[in-house]
Amino acid sequence: MDGTPRAHCDHLFNIGISAFFGVAVMLLILPLQAFLGKKTSVLRLRTALRTDERVRMMNEIISGIQVIKMYAWEKPFGKLIELTRRKEMICIKQVNYIRGILISFAMFLSRVFVFASLVGFVLQGNVLNAEKAFYITAYYNILRRTVTMFFPQGIGQYAELLVSIKRLQTFMHREETQVQDKSIDAPHSTVASDKENGSLINKGSGDVPKANGNLESLVDFTQFYARWNSKSTENTLDNINLKLGRRQLVAVIGPVGAGKSSLIQSILGELPADKGSLKVNGRFSYAAQEPWLFTGTVRENILFGLTLDKHRYRTVVKKCALERDFELLPQGDKTIVGERGASLSGGQKARISLARAVYRRADIYLLDDPLSAVDTHVGRHLFDQCMRGYLRSELVILVTHQLQFLEHADLIVIMDKGKISAMGTYATMQRSGLDFAQLLTDPNKTKEGDTDQDSEPGDIWDRLSLASRSRRGSKTDKSNQPSRNVSFTSLSSFSESIAQDPAMTQQETRVQGKISLGLYKEYFTAGSGYLMICFMVFLCLGTQIVGSSADVFLSYWVDKNKNVEDKDSDPIDIYYFTALNIAVIVFTLVRTMLFYKLAMRSSTKLHNAMFRGITRAAMYFFNTNPSGRILNRFSKDLGQIDELLPTVMLDVVQIFLTLTGIIVVICITNPYYLVLTLGLAIIFYYIREFYLKTSRDVKRLEAVARSPIYSHISSSLNGLPTIRAMGAQKALIAEFDNLQDLHSSGYYTFLSTNRAFGYYLDCFCTLYIVIIILNYFINPPENSGEVGLAITQAMGMTGMVQWGMRQSAELENTMTAVERVVEYDEIEPEGDYESQPSKKPPPTWPEQGQIVADDLSLRYFPDPQSKYVLKSLNFEIKPMEKVGIVGRTGAGKSSLINALFRLSYNDGSIIIDNRNTNELGLHDLRSKISIIPQEPVLFSGSMRYNLDPFEEYSDAKLWEALEEVKLKPVISELPSGLQSKISEGGTNFSVGQRQLVCLARAILRENRILVMDEATANVDPQTDALIQATIRNKFKECTVLTIAHRLNTIMDSDKVIVMDAGQMVEFGSPFELLTECETKIFHNMAMETGQSSFDRLLKVAEKAHLESQKQKTA
Repeated sequence: MDGTPRAHCDHLFNIGISAFFGVAVMLLILPLQAFLGKKTSVLRLRTALRTDERVRMMNEIISGIQVIKMYAWEKPFGKLIELTRRKEMICIKQVNYIRGILISFAMFLSRVFVFASLVGFVLQGNVLNAEKAFYITAYYNILRRTVTMFFPQGIGQYAELLVSIKRLQTFMHREETQVQDKSIDAPHSTVASDKENGSLINKGSGDVPKANGNLESLVDFTQFYARWNSKSTENTLDNINLKLGRRQLVAVIGPVGAGKSSLIQSILGELPADKGSLKVNGRFSYAAQEPWLFTGTVRENILFGLTLDKHRYRTVVKKCALERDFELLPQGDKTIVGERGASLSGGQKARISLARAVYRRADIYLLDDPLSAVDTHVGRHLFDQCMRGYLRSELVILVTHQLQFLEHADLIVIMDKGKISAMGTYATMQRSGLDFAQLLTDPNKTKEGDTDQDSEPGDIWDRLSLASRSRRGSKTDKSNQPSRNVSFTSLSSFSESIAQDPAMTQQETRVQGKISLGLYKEYFTAGSGYLMICFMVFLCLGTQIVGSSADVFLSYWVDKNKNVEDKDSDPIDIYYFTALNIAVIVFTLVRTMLFYKLAMRSSTKLHNAMFRGITRAAMYFFNTNPSGRILNRFSKDLGQIDELLPTVMLDVVQIFLTLTGIIVVICITNPYYLVLTLGLAIIFYYIREFYLKTSRDVKRLEAVARSPIYSHISSSLNGLPTIRAMGAQKALIAEFDNLQDLHSSGYYTFLSTNRAFGYYLDCFCTLYIVIIILNYFINPPENSGEVGLAITQAMGMTGMVQWGMRQSAELENTMTAVERVVEYDEIEPEGDYESQPSKKPPPTWPEQGQIVADDLSLRYFPDPQSKYVLKSLNFEIKPMEKVGIVGRTGAGKSSLINALFRLSYNDGSIIIDNRNTNELGLHDLRSKISIIPQEPVLFSGSMRYNLDPFEEYSDAKLWEALEEVKLKPVISELPSGLQSKISEGGTNFSVGQRQLVCLARAILRENRILVMDEATANVDPQTDALIQATIRNKFKECTVLTIAHRLNTIMDSDKVIVMDAGQMVEFGSPFELLTECETKIFHNMAMETGQSSFDRLLKVAEKAHLESQKQKTA
């Protein structure tokens, strides 16, 4: 018998009109199942959007985890994730409850069909006999899986397939980028379409120096307009007219948000043209403002897929001042670059990015502010040896804030508000009415002039409108803008050498062996207490008991009617049968709904525990685990726990109990079948164990192989401008294909073993049924009802055993997701958030701001034998002192800040106002120290949330802080003011503006200690002067630590710490170090800025020293 139309006709012929009763119920149920299946697809789309939002937020949190820790913002971000997760769980619960109803249908609908046909048959006056009962039961048992399982699943999965296809279609229909694939090793010409031939003339374009007549034009802007957001009414670049040729060094300068980086992006083709034309003739290479590195060796990051030319490579390394760094790195240029550049300083990352750009042979070199992240000595070397020297025969477009180098540029382009406000040579600028000399010296004059140091500096940038420094178009949502974030995620390396340095990149752990019973216990107890679990067990057993009772009662009913000639059956039998079937429906629905409720509780608790585990983890964990690996667990693994695991687990429980009931029923009819059943069970056990040994580890391998794909995609998206500029698309696509093939091979192996397992189970099930049927032929029993019952039960068992064993194996495979989630819950925390009551500092601590380092050493790894990056530092910073920290890139300046915030592993101690910070809770310590970090981070959400996630301050206070940093005009012009949305990573603000937001945060916190970690590296001199003036004004009674490469910013400090190779080599006032220190390290650093600059720095230091002496004697 099968489910073909012929089988339906046979059923109608054998049963009569009563056959329509069961079929009618079935036809009535089908539309309901179809509706629920379609409803599931709608909810799945909604769930996918919620999940995307949560994963996006997790990616943002993981990317900015160091800033979150330093601000002690784990709790507000935890609440934000909890809120997002709660919204996601509402949709998931709705999907799972519908799925639960459909699963319940599989349990009782076939019984309902049988009930309708049997009762209809009896109510027509027929006597129920074994033949009719067997025929009806067998017929609906065959249809059961098709109607109650496969049909609704098919509808739901088809609807989900449509959702996935539509999402892919939406993505594929997005506008294609105009960036050409430069993977081919040949010159290119990139031409932006001439959308409008306007006659607009830029006032600043009259003196545009043309490329020499005998030189080809490599870059040609003609009345060029562009904007990041097509919906914006304001242009990012406005009427650009610029023509550049070979052998030119072009310096692009301007205030924060003037459009300098956008000019570079337009040449790269990342910024789409609105009108006008842009012609780029030749190959170009690009070094981003925020260096993008991928997980791999330093050499691989420089070569970036190109073949190694040893002579050129050595030359580039030397010109980019990396030789000394290679000597200090443990494996030289084969040292693994961990994610987020954990093993490198900001200056090292910048120079590796520059070396990558220089190593590539090109006609045009686009260098977006590579000098800001390095000290003066290295900056001078890079400019003289690399940009003026090695690249002299090519076109070099250099965005910079280092104005001391401008006199050596062939052309200077000053930008403001997206326009070229002035252009010319250095000599032309000095003769112009823009007072270019003042532009170069004003930041220093502010410090050495007669004006009050607390007054606000003002110069040419004010005339260029500070209020308009935001990138044009930032007033609207720039969701379509290409991200220019620093790469926090890792590209899976171009080679297999990642594993060479276990210190920086850990292989993802993979548990071996069986899933422990303790893991199941942890899963169940996460969702409920033992009492609720016991009640759940009672419902499961009760459901099966009433189901099996209905089957046994049917056999009893048939046997009772065997010798009855009267066609009128006893009504009490119908009542009993009806009551048992109703009990099955009620028990099944209650059991299923409660099971899913508990499963959703467990999923929520596991997610919260995993989030708590990673936010409490030390930075070492994030430095050695790619973000893709972490996101894999928050997306794929958690998704399996949310939706797949409850269904599989309920399937296993339901099938196990059903099979138990079937076996009990068969053995009641013939106890000898118990021996046969035990033999079959033993065979199944060994087949299952053999299968699980393979499938479980294959599933774990598949999960591990999935993480690099996440990392690769995330990193590639962050580094798209660099990837496209370097023509590395094909290499990246090939690498992705390799990772995808590796994962697909694991997944295919898993599916293949699953199918093989099902095939062998089917073979033995069929043999089991054949033996039972042959036995009844050889030894026919007296009770025909029992025969029909046993055979129908055994036939129903065939597919059920196969499916049940596969699902039990799938359950154990899926439990590996729980295993991986629990693993992150058990990460060793970096320390307690709160201090012990006896050690807790008062709310006003620190009151003075005194900092004492006592034999302070720092290592980045938990192993006590690992290398120290800070070595036995001893110093005292007195209350309210302003201390500068200088040194070569990689000298340990930022590591000193890490030690202050206890982000790594400290030996020795730091004492603040007579309290050992090692004894304080991390939040008690970090919340009392303000920082403007080296890499400014903004999070998606409102501006208000970015300034005050704890909602501690009034709007008036926030506006006041923004006014202090001169951002109030920018924010007030946004559509919703403080409630205006910030794009992911803050990409709708320039890097300099993000630094100012971080300064506003520090102003709000009003702490006694402020740390500035190269906070002015990416801002123009005027904004630097603004920040310094604000700090002198707002933090004059605070202790301020400033890591700086611009020596003029720390020359009026009380003390300077000079770092080298993790040691403090000089410590004293700037004037003493310039004039009296025997080692002369600081003196030589100042001399490298030039004699005139040295004289100005010395005057500033001398004046500050004299004022300090007066205060001491007063």
